[in-house]
Amino acid sequence: MPKRIFLTRYLVEQQRLEGHIPPELRLLLEVVARACKRISQAVNKGALGDVMGSAESENVQGEMQKKLDIIANEVLIEANEWGGHLAAMASEEMEGIYVVPNRYPQGEYLLMFDPLDGSSNIDVNVSIGTIFSVLVKPEGAGVSEQDFLQPGTKQVAAGYCVYGPQTTLVLTVGDGVAVFTLDREQGSFILTEEDLRVPEDTKEFAINMSNERHWATPVTRYIDECLQGKDGVRGKDFNMRWVGSMVADVHRILTRGGVFLYPWDKREPDKAGKLRLMYEANPMSWLIEQAGGMATNGKQRIMEITPTKLHERVSVFMGSKNEVERVTRYHSEP
Repeated sequence: MPKRIFLTRYLVEQQRLEGHIPPELRLLLEVVARACKRISQAVNKGALGDVMGSAESENVQGEMQKKLDIIANEVLIEANEWGGHLAAMASEEMEGIYVVPNRYPQGEYLLMFDPLDGSSNIDVNVSIGTIFSVLVKPEGAGVSEQDFLQPGTKQVAAGYCVYGPQTTLVLTVGDGVAVFTLDREQGSFILTEEDLRVPEDTKEFAINMSNERHWATPVTRYIDECLQGKDGVRGKDFNMRWVGSMVADVHRILTRGGVFLYPWDKREPDKAGKLRLMYEANPMSWLIEQAGGMATNGKQRIMEITPTKLHERVSVFMGSKNEVERVTRYHSEP
């Protein structure tokens, strides 16, 4: 049998042999992974664990929270606040930042996360996930919201955990993309794929077609050309896939290629998009780029956008390089 490489060994080798990460970051990523295992257990229990349904509350985004949204958020905070690796955390579910309490030592890192992406799929047993991103805290005393407002290029680690038929952790520390599968019997993440690559060309796209009437012209043009298939200007047939959970859709694209689109639309013209730049778009963009893909907001590289607020939104076009280049080019043409 081939030798099994556990997540801890992989991270130790990234620290010791490759020099990509310091020991404090390695320990932080191990804690995040353990928190994801706890969330996975809660998700797997479903109705048996009394975690299904609405919490009858709204988050800072004005979205109805599920019970698992709150549970996942609490698990990530409780797991990470005491280890001494973090100065503060920020979550899609919280209005402001969470500064590590004074009773615990403060570290040099900032952790951001979407604790349970795709939570509208919880009650129908469709894949959901946790997305996370790590930044280095700027030098200076104390910690503030301003410290989090860094472009995605400043990330030192990013990843997600998808809770589906298998629990899968996908991670980058700037040295490609590695995939780990949770061995439920041992309770450990095992390396199952390294150097993940997104094909430059694809015949699949992912978009919510019900919003078509609200799209801008470049997006309508791109999708119309895909739908025309081999009889149109593209000269090939496309398939559409849409899970409704970003983590599941991006995982499919990282696995076999495709393009994911969540554009600006006319329903909320004052907002740049629907997805959150810091909790969703930046970590996913880095993973896609590390796998040879591309990610833009239709005009520029997503990771070069400097945030102006904690819950900033953004349009997203990511996946196979040639398709993202095409739809981005359409945004610059008359």
